[in-house]
Amino acid sequence: MREIPHLSGKVPHVTTLTVPHTRFLRLRALLAVVTVALVAGAVPATSDPFGSLTAAEVASAEVVVAADVEAALAAHGEVRAVVQVHPGSIASARAAVTDAGGEVLLDLSIIDGFSARLTPAALARLRALGPAVVRAITLDGPVRFSHTTPAGQYVSDSSFVETIGADHLHRAGIDGSGVGIAIIDTGVSSVADLQGRLRGGVDLTVERDGVDRFGHGTFVAGVAAGSGVSSAGDHAGVAPGAHVVPVKIAGANGASDVSHVLAALQWVVSFRHEFDVEVLNLSFGTDSSQSYLIDPMNYAVEKAWDAGLVVVVAAANDGPDPRTVMKPADDPLVITVGATDSNGTVGRHDDIVAGFSSRGPTRADELNKPDLVAPGAHIIGLRSPGSTIDAEHPYARVGQDYFRGSGTSFSAAVTSGAVALLKQLHPEWTPDQVKGALFGLAVPGPVGERNVDGLGALDVRWAQGFANPGLNQSGKARSNGSGSLGASRGSLLLRLEKDPQAGLTALLSGEMTAQDQIFNGLLYTTTEWTKNSWYDSDWYKNSWYKNSWYKNSWYKNSWYGDEWQ
Repeated sequence: MREIPHLSGKVPHVTTLTVPHTRFLRLRALLAVVTVALVAGAVPATSDPFGSLTAAEVASAEVVVAADVEAALAAHGEVRAVVQVHPGSIASARAAVTDAGGEVLLDLSIIDGFSARLTPAALARLRALGPAVVRAITLDGPVRFSHTTPAGQYVSDSSFVETIGADHLHRAGIDGSGVGIAIIDTGVSSVADLQGRLRGGVDLTVERDGVDRFGHGTFVAGVAAGSGVSSAGDHAGVAPGAHVVPVKIAGANGASDVSHVLAALQWVVSFRHEFDVEVLNLSFGTDSSQSYLIDPMNYAVEKAWDAGLVVVVAAANDGPDPRTVMKPADDPLVITVGATDSNGTVGRHDDIVAGFSSRGPTRADELNKPDLVAPGAHIIGLRSPGSTIDAEHPYARVGQDYFRGSGTSFSAAVTSGAVALLKQLHPEWTPDQVKGALFGLAVPGPVGERNVDGLGALDVRWAQGFANPGLNQSGKARSNGSGSLGASRGSLLLRLEKDPQAGLTALLSGEMTAQDQIFNGLLYTTTEWTKNSWYDSDWYKNSWYKNSWYKNSWYKNSWYGDEWQ
């Protein structure tokens, strides 16, 4: 076991390559034709674009330009738009854009057109070509496309920052700076988008290097706090100024145990001041049905909450069935997050609760969960090159630096980034107040059912003007941690590999930890968690053994980002 003073390293800048989503473009083409047909003065696209119009009517006709294109151009000085032309006219239209300082982005031959970045001069040049050349110009802002796979093409959500309104805070200079997000996961690799913002950390695996060889933790870190430097800002995270404190509990095979989690939680609480940790992200869990009132993992997350850390936990990916929220997301104190599917748009009008998002109430205690929902489908996060997920799912790569995945893991990461923004705005707020603010700022969810989309969808747009969170959880019953470590595991079974070649393995069960020790629950729950107590603990003194899964797969039962397409 080695503590990591600072993770660093250089990753070359690589431009992200994006490819259009063919199926969506076919739909878009159909909608564009309908739009043209409904606009006054517009005509259907035929081999004779002007039908029976007179020469005078043709001369006076104008190119159809959508109103939102002109509005965006006036507001920002440039706009991404789809330019549709008549057959044989694409070359002249492309030249008009580039000659006037615009940029052609993608050829969209399926609709006889292209997407482009237009300047006012470029729009004027396109208009000057007239309707005999240019059929219509429509906005291309809400949807971004990425990646293709052998099985087809998929929508990707790289606009979750805008969906939750975090971009409004970014423009006001609020980016999470000074706030640390501890990520207990598979480690976090030092890639370009996290350069200079990985601080401290600990590796509780036999690998002892902090590197994310599985690929999940780096993805989560990118969603929460990636800078977007490798994509010119297109794929930045929610809090690009926050720093990340990586706590690694699983190696290349993704195998981990509740004992790793307990040690990790104790470490974060003990070193929170050392690394300015304000937010704790947990994108994993078990299917345990042990009551939160006695469970040791619930005790640990509550200890973190009461120590001043805002604990954000993924609900799980076992929906749409009820009672599928996993532990420790079943705890009443923490912020439990389910997932929405944006359908590839910035706006919420077409959002749905993702089918995989777990529903409440909780198994053992019948508590209402989740608390909120946030974007979690087709999310673009950071790639950890050469990791297990990267090697097994190459079709999910987005360019050289990013990856696409779905799961409540990433909804939690989006929320952790939002919490970092709130903590920068209001460093004096307690975890209860932050939770109250998120509830107060939430917008209606897609469904409006307490155990499906909680109290609403995450939104921080108006956080700057929000001054009275008004939430106090001091009266909620706390866990005493007296329950069983074995029961906390649920159905997850892990093999401890003492010496596999010699056949020395043991199935982790009962109170045995991944250090081949007997868990001392009394000591764990009565010791004050400080740096000194950490260095004096069994977690620090004893070596961690290599682990492997016995029956159940981490992909479906523990890490909540299991759909890499």
